Amino acid sequence: MIVNSNPMADQKTILNELLEFRNREKFSISEWNARGLIPCDSAKCSRLELEFNSCADRLIESVNANEGQKQFRSILRKSLKNFDKNELDTEEREFICDIFFIVCEIVSIDFKDDMSKWLYGSVLSSLLKVSSFVRGPEKVVSTLSQDCTGCGSKLETFITKREKGIPDYAWTIVQCAKCSEYNLLSHGPDIKELRFGQYKMVEQLPKTVFTEEQAKTRLEQIKFFRKK
Repeated sequence: MIVNSNPMADQKTILNELLEFRNREKFSISEWNARGLIPCDSAKCSRLELEFNSCADRLIESVNANEGQKQFRSILRKSLKNFDKNELDTEEREFICDIFFIVCEIVSIDFKDDMSKWLYGSVLSSLLKVSSFVRGPEKVVSTLSQDCTGCGSKLETFITKREKGIPDYAWTIVQCAKCSEYNLLSHGPDIKELRFGQYKMVEQLPKTVFTEEQAKTRLEQIKFFRKK
């Protein structure tokens, strides 16, 4: 069940956004061009459109039935399984994940772990997760600091263990705890363990896949869709 101080208004908003999502042309030539990619063949584009439209239809039915996020997540997982990543190249898989991100934002589902496992495989996905827990009085060997672009507060990362040879493998999109602004961080190499300061991790982008410019583009997408 959708729970909100004004559930009917919230439900109406979700339905309107799902209908808008369904009706938009998600894999048009202009969308491919905007990503700097050569469009895949029209038959494949049609299949991708059909699957996302079917997903939206099932979500609309679920919202109308007053079902909640557990059912939304189930629908999204079933839909994701319908995309055979072996038939898709890397850019196409990333495109699909970006479209999933949009629909997940509409129904307020944190689906990044599922998408990461689908995109990179379960082993690599696990490696890309950074632990943010505190295990007693850890010794901080160094502190990284970056100003939040929203409020100017310090976004500190406390390094508790370093080890030579560990690569700087990911860009990290984080959310400031004070103003909720999204920021892009790069922690650097040789970090084995760390914990976060006044921010939470939102998404990690492997540097083998994302250039700095692409990571900044992803940051802007998150800012836009999560603040709609």
